[in-house]
Amino acid sequence: MSDPTEPLIVVGVDGSNHSKQALRWAVGHAKAIDGRVHAVMSWEWNTNPFGVSPTVQDELVGAEEAARQKLADTVTEAVGASPGVPVFRRVEQGAPAQVLVDASKEAEVTVVGTRGYGGIKGALLGSVSQQVVQYAASTVVVVRENDGA
Repeated sequence: MSDPTEPLIVVGVDGSNHSKQALRWAVGHAKAIDGRVHAVMSWEWNTNPFGVSPTVQDELVGAEEAARQKLADTVTEAVGASPGVPVFRRVEQGAPAQVLVDASKEAEVTVVGTRGYGGIKGALLGSVSQQVVQYAASTVVVVRENDGA
């Protein structure tokens, strides 16, 4: 584990291009302040009783493992295998906004992406970004996907 006195940057990752851009920003910021990054991905379980099969435990493990693999792949794709700062991967069960708000309690900065719309829509935040901005316990940075990224 890294030195707990290093500033912590929490970044929400969902595999999208805007979350990859947010992760790249978080790694760049961590380099500038000698910090560390926690790339956080959430997953939710379908609680619809008609969607539950007899192998629920296997499906839960499969869903969590799929999220872990997606996070690992996304981190490697966005910042490579050796990004120059510690990047820890965290997979947590729960609604994305709530998971990030909870993680923000231990962070100096929480970073989220937003959809890369242009024009008027570009000024709008997605629902997760909006909730994180509103309820996070740390400073929040919303990173917009670069045009052509």
